[in-house]
Amino acid sequence: MRSPVQAAPNVTPMVDVMLVLLIIFMVVAPTLLDGFRAEPPKAVNVKDHPLDSADVVLGIDAAGRYFLNKKPVAEADLGSRLQSMYHAGRDPILYLKADRELDYSKVLAAVDIARKNGVSLVGMVTAEPAPARK
Repeated sequence: MRSPVQAAPNVTPMVDVMLVLLIIFMVVAPTLLDGFRAEPPKAVNVKDHPLDSADVVLGIDAAGRYFLNKKPVAEADLGSRLQSMYHAGRDPILYLKADRELDYSKVLAAVDIARKNGVSLVGMVTAEPAPARK
């Protein structure tokens, strides 16, 4: 007597594809959330700042490229963009997030551009130190 034919789907290739997609999304997701890649310097006695969507954040990555609220902006256009934002009645506070390996002259140049275009207070964004192990 012959055994009945059994058909079962082979899910191994599907699982392989799903694992590859998971790895890709795990690598790409942090970049999409930040908008740019910058590792700020470590700080001590850091207080939490509540995230506010009205905050203006100027980011500078390790290559020296500028990002205004996670969107790339040319250095030549930075002053006019800041001026239009701050003359629209916004608080004159700018948060600056720069990569820790960046040449400090690039940070000073960004602060200088901001000061000339309506910013009166610049807050530096730093990374929170890792909690001490007990």
